[in-house]
Amino acid sequence: QVQLVESGGGLVQAGGSLTLSCAVSGLIFNSYVMAWFRQAPGKEREFVAAIRWTAGSTYYASSVKGRFTISRDNAKNTVYLQMNSLKPEDTAVYYCAAGRPSLSAMYSYWGSYSTWGQGTQVTVSS
Repeated sequence: QVQLVESGGGLVQAGGSLTLSCAVSGLIFNSYVMAWFRQAPGKEREFVAAIRWTAGSTYYASSVKGRFTISRDNAKNTVYLQMNSLKPEDTAVYYCAAGRPSLSAMYSYWGSYSTWGQGTQVTVSS
């Protein structure tokens, strides 16, 4: 059974940094894409970043490019989201997801991912 467990959320001031972690178990990583999405109150779930587990290639939403970095640790079966220069509009519940979208154009679509974590709250104060 595939399981994703996020951690690392919290309250931070604007301009600060946080690192989210997603511990992965029960997954055969070959061909999998790991992603972070976020959802703010009253808004749709939004793509943040993705990484191809085997190749390590990364993809970002334009709103976070240059500020956020997605990475993975093969030995620890963990995916990270390093978030710098945080803004109040980054406030949301952040979700880790695993899936096997066949095209990179599908990486930003939430429906491409079959397994989701429970989410972790990130709040950025102004």
